[in-house]
This record gives sequence, structure tokens and C-alpha cells, in this order.
Amino acid sequence: MLNIFTLANGRLFQEEIESLEELSKFQPIWVDLESPSLEEKRWVKQYFGLSIPEDAMDEDIEESARFYEEDNGDLHIRSDFLIADDDEPRTVRVAFILNLVNDALKSKGVLFSIHDEDVPVFRLLRLRARRAPGLIEDAKEVLLKLFDADAEYSADTLEGIYDELEKVSTQVLSGEVTDTLAGEVLGAIARQEDLNGRIRRNVMDTRRAVSFMMRSRMLNSGQFEEARQILRDIESLDNHTAFLFDKINFLMDATVGFININQNKIIKIFSVASVALLPPTLIASIYGMNLKFPEFEFFGAAAYPYVLALMVASALVPMWYFRRRGWLR
Repeated sequence: MLNIFTLANGRLFQEEIESLEELSKFQPIWVDLESPSLEEKRWVKQYFGLSIPEDAMDEDIEESARFYEEDNGDLHIRSDFLIADDDEPRTVRVAFILNLVNDALKSKGVLFSIHDEDVPVFRLLRLRARRAPGLIEDAKEVLLKLFDADAEYSADTLEGIYDELEKVSTQVLSGEVTDTLAGEVLGAIARQEDLNGRIRRNVMDTRRAVSFMMRSRMLNSGQFEEARQILRDIESLDNHTAFLFDKINFLMDATVGFININQNKIIKIFSVASVALLPPTLIASIYGMNLKFPEFEFFGAAAYPYVLALMVASALVPMWYFRRRGWLR
């Protein structure tokens, strides 16, 4: 899918391109390619003179090759963006090519973005740019606003983690944690921990990309200050992710503690039962099936009931004692 974005009266307008002839009618500042076909790549090469690298979206690319500037002045940035789906949170690699000297639009340049699936941050920026005139002035501003929206998207996701952990905390601290509930709680905690880790990696990647733009000296004074503000926002997010890691560890330890308590209760029952049944076992082992002892001559035929009653009494007395001490609660 090939989408282009043009500026008109300070607003960003989107057009979906289906042919080279349509592309030639516009002067975009942003060209977005989502899972581009070979034909769409050919259109971009014919109209803009830009060849999209084959490894643009490779995940195993060297870290040192994710941010670089070509001899012709094109800036290449490969950055990861978060998709915080409830079912499968993940990151998507996006390749940016910032072409500042282009015959199609010399004054403002063109930003090219290549990715395999739709990114929520891109939708957020498009929505803002339609509603806020003057938000974007050139291609560099588009890239900065994308990283700014990425930081805000991470912040919104962190708020969602706070809300989910608050629900989990209420369940754990209620004091009535069954094994079934503990399993559900551990699953919820694990999901939030995974998402929190992805956010931390995402903001680290965004920090590197913004720092590269600042070092390249392509930003004007206003854009440079905006980039510094993005870095400050990211720094505040780091503190939140660290706090959430601590909270997750506390809830994990508390849940595991309740599981251990439930297991100890089961072991306690077996321990009490084994001690209580020890006297009857001793009596049965002494007399067995032979009651021809002098002490049983007095009972005669009642010797068997006497032994059984003695065994029951020897079991009830320890149980009564344990109950009085509160060990059966």
C-alpha cells in the first residue's frame, strides 16, 4: 500500500496512490509504504529517484547500520515502534529515509517510511495533523512528530499497565487467594511485565533515533528544542518503567507467597493426620490379631471391641489437643 501526505493550508492530507500517474500529480512531504509491492517500489524509484534497500526492514541488521547518512545527504533511520495489542504486544521495524534534496519538492524534502504492518503511532499523527493546522512544516517535522507521538503512545500504554496492576493488586491484597486465582494473577502479571519491557526497549530505541537527528545537525533551532523535549519525556518514562518493574516484582512475590501458604496448609493437614494416627498404629502393631494376653482374659469375647475403642480414643485425644492449640485452623 502506497500513501502520500501533502501539506495544504498547514494541514496534512492523505492520498492513497494506485498508479504512477496519480503519484505524479502530487508533491508530498511524506511517502508511506506499508508492505510495498515491487510495482510500488518501482513507482517511487521512477518519480523520486530513490531505490529502497532490500534489507530496509530486516530484523537482524547490525546496530551500527541502523542510523547513517549517505554521501548524497539522505539520512537512513531504522526504528522500532510499539503495538500494544492485548493479545500479542510486539514491536514493528520501520525504515525511514529522509531525502532533504529532492527534485520533486526541493524546499521541504521528502520522508519515506517503509514497514510491514500498520503502526498505531502513524494513525495518531495523521489524526493530529488533520485537526491542528501548522503542526507540521516539513519532512523533518514529520519524523520528529512521529517520535513525539511514539513517546506519548508509550506513556498511554504505561497508564494502561498501571490500571491493570491496580486490579491485580486488589485481588492479591484481598487475602483470599486460591490456587486458581493465583494462576490467573501470575498470568496477568507476566503479560504486563512483558509489555513493560517492550516499552522500555521502545523508548530506548526512540532516544537513539532522536539523538542521531540532533547530532546530524539537520534540525533548526525550534526543531532542536523539540527534540530535546522528546528526550526529556523519554527520560521521565524510564522512571515509570523502573517503578512498574518494582511493583510487578512485589506482586509476583506476594502471589507466590500465597501459593506457598496454600501448599503449607495441605502439608499441615497430612502432618496432623500422620501424628494423630500414630497411637492407633502403635496399638495395632502391638496386639495385631492375637488377643491371647493376660490383660484381655477379663474381657473375654469383648477383647476385640475394647481394642478398637482404644484405637479410636488414642486418635481422638491428639486431634482434640491439636484443635485446642489452634493447629487445625
